[in-house]
Amino acid sequence: MRETLTVIGLLVLAMALRTSRKNLSRKLGAIVFLFASFCFFYFISENVFVGIAGACLWFFLPWIELLTHVRSLRMPLENRLRHRQVPNPSFFPNAVKAAVGMEEAGFEHVSDCGWQWSGMQQHFRLFWHPEERAVASVCLCEQEEVAFAFISITSTDSKGKIWRTTNFPFAPTLRCCPKLEWNHVSCEKSCFHQILNDHRQFLGKMNIITDDLLVPDPEVLEETIESEMRQQVDHNLKSGIIQLTGDGNFQYSKRGLIYLWYQFIKDMIRLC
Repeated sequence: MRETLTVIGLLVLAMALRTSRKNLSRKLGAIVFLFASFCFFYFISENVFVGIAGACLWFFLPWIELLTHVRSLRMPLENRLRHRQVPNPSFFPNAVKAAVGMEEAGFEHVSDCGWQWSGMQQHFRLFWHPEERAVASVCLCEQEEVAFAFISITSTDSKGKIWRTTNFPFAPTLRCCPKLEWNHVSCEKSCFHQILNDHRQFLGKMNIITDDLLVPDPEVLEETIESEMRQQVDHNLKSGIIQLTGDGNFQYSKRGLIYLWYQFIKDMIRLC
């Protein structure tokens, strides 16, 4: 009975920590979950190695999704953005607030567009600022009953190097192109002014001054997004992360599934 109560107590403590708003407390909650799993298997087997193996099972749970769903995904090689109306604000977390913040910072609205990736809808609100020499976007991702929004600010230098600051809450599912420098800030940062300040600091840290940046063309923002996605797809084809299916689509290779598993593990550890 003592062992059972110990495991139950640890689970309750872990769930309490996971509901905290503090990042450190949530990470501690994840550690307590692992320890509770270790205790459960250890008390059953009275073997330390079995307890460790039981705790490690959490890190292999993503393979259920990878082998049952991701492996069968087919995504289009050529994907085009289409003009779309903004989704209902109730399904667009922080989108209205982010758009107001962009306008307050002097960014001008360019367009609303989106595309579909194997059942996932992505909606973009695009803004630009000629003096900042930057493009800002707020994006809504919808898949089945799950929806989340994130903000990105992008600058491009005269050599074609892309500098991006974003609060995207997950690790990338495809490898980024070598010419893209990704500055990931905490997803807890939803204030556009904070993210813009982080982007300025990021450029300063990389010794990029305003004169080094290109003034974006609002007329070709959508084409730029499409071109960047195609370059990323080509880069991942060369890297062996994805492979062609012969019908105009691509899918994750075995190497790609391992890469995705590694990304899932990073998300589990980071717990933004």
